[in-house]
Amino acid sequence: MVNINSAEKIFKEKGFKLTNQRKAIIEVLLEHRDQFLSVEEIFLKSKEKYPQTNLSTIYRNLEMMEKTDIVHKTTVNGTSSYYQLICDECHHHHVICKNCGKTGVIDFCPMDSISSIISNSDFIVTDHKIELYGYCKNCAKKAEK
Repeated sequence: MVNINSAEKIFKEKGFKLTNQRKAIIEVLLEHRDQFLSVEEIFLKSKEKYPQTNLSTIYRNLEMMEKTDIVHKTTVNGTSSYYQLICDECHHHHVICKNCGKTGVIDFCPMDSISSIISNSDFIVTDHKIELYGYCKNCAKKAEK
């Protein structure tokens, strides 16, 4: 998984610096590595670490971090964007709670099963990510009450 040192190295390679705001964002994402966080959650938690942080800075930095493969962005319910640090040790996919953002890892790649179907089409796959959405046990229990 990306950490402060690897992020700083990536930033330098891409011509960016590890600013206090960027460091705060990465620290927040490291502290919540098992879930996707919304921009607002990242903003509030980053502000605790570096009070001069503002919301527009969070948006700009997350966009840059997504382009430099430091964070993974997903959209839940077609409207809200959520972010998580990229795990660079392994290729995996996610199950994501639509309520709290908690994630689980799918340890195998279903692409192997799908690739034979796609290979017979006029489409060349260059990349993929598989995300399954639902509710974690805690959120499902809360909804039943």
